[in-house]
Amino acid sequence: MKSTIRKNWPKYVLQWGVLGALIFFLSPLATKVFPKLAPSDPEAWCPLGGLEALTTYVTRGSLPCSMSSSQILMGILLAAAVILFGKLFCAYLCPIGTLEDLLTKIRKSLGLGGLEFKSGSFADKALRLVKYALLFWIFYSTATASELLCRKFDPYYAVATGFKGEIVLWMSIVSLALVVVGGFFIKRFFCRYICPLGAAANSFRFWLPLLCLGLVWWAVSLLGVVLPWWILLAAFCLLGYLLEILYRKPKLQLLHVIYDDDSCTRRCYTCRKNCPYNIDIPGSGGIVTDVDCTLCGECIASCPSQAISFGVVTKPVGGGIGRLLPAFLVVVLTALGIIFGGRFEVPTIDEKWGIEEGMELKTLRIENLTSVHCYGSSMAFKGKMEKVRGVHGVKTYAGSHTVVLTYDPSKTNEEKLLEDIYEPSHFRVNSPDPKEYKELKIQTIRTEHMPNRTDLNYLGLQMRLTGKKVYGLESEYDCPLIVHVYSDPAEELDEDWFREVVEKKVLAMPIHGGGVKETPVDFTFIRLEKGTGKIGIAEYLERMFDPFSAEFNGRYPSADTTIVRKRAEVYAGQPQYIYEITDQNYEKPIIKRALPFLSNHLSKEEGVIGVYLKLNKDLLPSIQVRFAAPMTAERVWELMTQPVWTITYAKDDVREVDAKMKFDKPGICYNYE
Repeated sequence: MKSTIRKNWPKYVLQWGVLGALIFFLSPLATKVFPKLAPSDPEAWCPLGGLEALTTYVTRGSLPCSMSSSQILMGILLAAAVILFGKLFCAYLCPIGTLEDLLTKIRKSLGLGGLEFKSGSFADKALRLVKYALLFWIFYSTATASELLCRKFDPYYAVATGFKGEIVLWMSIVSLALVVVGGFFIKRFFCRYICPLGAAANSFRFWLPLLCLGLVWWAVSLLGVVLPWWILLAAFCLLGYLLEILYRKPKLQLLHVIYDDDSCTRRCYTCRKNCPYNIDIPGSGGIVTDVDCTLCGECIASCPSQAISFGVVTKPVGGGIGRLLPAFLVVVLTALGIIFGGRFEVPTIDEKWGIEEGMELKTLRIENLTSVHCYGSSMAFKGKMEKVRGVHGVKTYAGSHTVVLTYDPSKTNEEKLLEDIYEPSHFRVNSPDPKEYKELKIQTIRTEHMPNRTDLNYLGLQMRLTGKKVYGLESEYDCPLIVHVYSDPAEELDEDWFREVVEKKVLAMPIHGGGVKETPVDFTFIRLEKGTGKIGIAEYLERMFDPFSAEFNGRYPSADTTIVRKRAEVYAGQPQYIYEITDQNYEKPIIKRALPFLSNHLSKEEGVIGVYLKLNKDLLPSIQVRFAAPMTAERVWELMTQPVWTITYAKDDVREVDAKMKFDKPGICYNYE
């Protein structure tokens, strides 16, 4: 069988160009070639995610996860393209479709025969139900939980993230196996029977019956009958499935594959053999309207008598123009999505509360609030604002890190709201030796455009790169913002130095292994306050330190039942001890993130009362385990250094995980006071 690559080159250029671009931009190579390039989101232009996001926004008024307007627009464009032209995405852009086409070519090159479920057979109809069941499950779960369920098992997402994304491992492995194994033996197996986007695309091709379904739903609502939204989703999926297996031939479409029976000099059926879906093109009656047709052009490229072409409505478009038409439409639609995707933004959440008739409300728009970056952080921000007097609404735009507050000006004002939003923070630039210093110098500067906690970190890193003996920063809300700078008493830091450091536009941090990571910043220096102060080294270290504390409960027998009591109370009359391990690195964020796992692991052991991260008597960071008999110091060390920890996530969810921390030297044990 002759290759169709030369005659059908537009499809292959797009397929392999898209796949190559995905591989490049999702790999570490992209940031090495383009250092200023932000890490790529594997689902940045996924139309299925866009349709899920749109459904969630319509049903809940919020977007799931970090979905943006770009994804929504791609989902809308997919639906429009399917209605007007056909399933172009499946043929020209989808990486899974590209892989399945490649697997078919590999099988044929090896001389192996494939399997085929004849269209309309019982097996074919039963298998087609799978993708509609998945379609309902995905959209229902996403809309109710505001979390993209498709990520849990999407084979493309799993591979693109290196199986490190928001996946369920066994689901991802099963779906990837269906793509590879199923696609090797059955042409377009995953696309035909498993892909929920394929189910949505096939349904959109029957847009007139779906429009009638929507009108019926609207008429029922006018009669005062309120039905749950998922009933409409279920009806959409069921109608799409029934139309696919019983009717199969949507009529209202502009672009088709057109077959000229008079030009067909021999019934070789080469077209059907090359079709990814085995569509009987000579039996189509002139215009191929089969629901499976993706306008891939393989039938046209393989026809020895040129009896097949692309056509608009019922008229064929011959020559090179006709062969380029679907690819041209794909490029145009994709360009529209990229160009207009960033021109508008749909709110991630838009919620109001406590509004009474007659209230005169105002809005405050705050930009560059990077702590608001997804649905979860938006809801956390909303929860915080609900406690603020006078606030009656929160609208967030996660993509641009923007929030809009609705408030009652008689109870609060813009300045007070900005103060309520701001979270004072501190950042240790370098670690001073407590033995070298008795006190540090304090200088105070005023800055603007630093609304986020991480902004102080960026400024501190800028100061670290100068080599000056600056040890810490601490912020305090005011307008302009107050930033206290702690440094060596002998270090001379004047206003010009502060201005230069604060107003650097790029933070260029060296990366381990070579290279530089550049982060754009845009802070404004206002002034250096007059005068300096002093702070004792002990007080400074306490201010800069973020402690951790976890004390445990346990079940203990009583006269009539087993009761839950604090272990500190149970062991109050017994000798208690502290097992302490000291290391300056314990202040690093990676250690702090591991401490909940360590405390969880130790909490199941009898005699362990609590786990803490504190400054010890020498003002050094230390992990301290408080315990009483029957626990011993030797057993604590043994538990801490086990290569596998036992973590309880829930009552019925206990897992063994690799140890999150490593300890090289045993600690010391002393009496708890």
